[in-house]
Amino acid sequence: MSSIKIECIASEGYGIGESPVWDEKEGALLCVDITGRKVCRWSSLTSQVQAISVDAPVSSVALRKSGDYVITLGTRFAALKWKEQLVTTIAHVEKDKPNNRFNDGKVDPAGRYFAGTMAEEIRPAVLERHQGSLYTLFSDFSVVKHFDQVDISNGLDWSLDHKTFFYIDSLSYSVDAFDYDIQTGKIANRRSVYRPEKEESIPDGMCIDTEGKLWVACYNGGRVIRLDPETGKRLQTVKLPVDKTTSCCFGGKDYSEMYVTSASYGMDKEWLSRQPQAGGVFKITGLGVKGVPPYPFAG
Repeated sequence: MSSIKIECIASEGYGIGESPVWDEKEGALLCVDITGRKVCRWSSLTSQVQAISVDAPVSSVALRKSGDYVITLGTRFAALKWKEQLVTTIAHVEKDKPNNRFNDGKVDPAGRYFAGTMAEEIRPAVLERHQGSLYTLFSDFSVVKHFDQVDISNGLDWSLDHKTFFYIDSLSYSVDAFDYDIQTGKIANRRSVYRPEKEESIPDGMCIDTEGKLWVACYNGGRVIRLDPETGKRLQTVKLPVDKTTSCCFGGKDYSEMYVTSASYGMDKEWLSRQPQAGGVFKITGLGVKGVPPYPFAG
């Protein structure tokens, strides 16, 4: 195992940094600050962060085949034109739930955008339960709802053979798997593949590596863990200098770097003084594994 190095590449102090995704064309890392209502882009060439402010909590960002990006904003799927800083709504869900918002989202191997909702938090991870649902935005802009009764819709990814969909509803304290039909985008047969240990706290964002192992960011656990979804065993733990690790993705030239987002929301002054990098974005090198490039939304 080569030696692991962790560096803070963007100490922006995000309220809730989330949804890191590598944009190969730009050589840049995208992410969002949910509470700060910003879509951010860190350039690996200049090490500078650009940010676009939006009019609602923005919880995920994804690449788009036709160029630019798609985002989840409030309870809307929307398109984002970066240069023009222009946001246009694609589809609106849950108009009857003004207290809800989207949370994590990701595009499947066929170009569909999966994202789930949750109730707004009163305090971190404290919210009205069972208010969320999981949705898919198809390339024709139609939306399908898979199921409801979700607490905090979070990490999602697909197995390398595209036959399994992995999903986290954070307050169920479980990493779940479903059978996946890549032709239709349908999911079935939900089961748990991993339950976090107490010190790992709340499972949050997730990504997969080229060996088919899952990496899960542990909110309040200050770490990312590597899991084998076949055996349900934890294979590796990488601790970070902040407690509120929120999500992870692979990026860089050959997808051998891991990027981890974090949050500062809900931390008091004393806690922040102990963790000045809270809300920062971290780059981990030397893991010895590579990730899978993100899929772009086909619509």
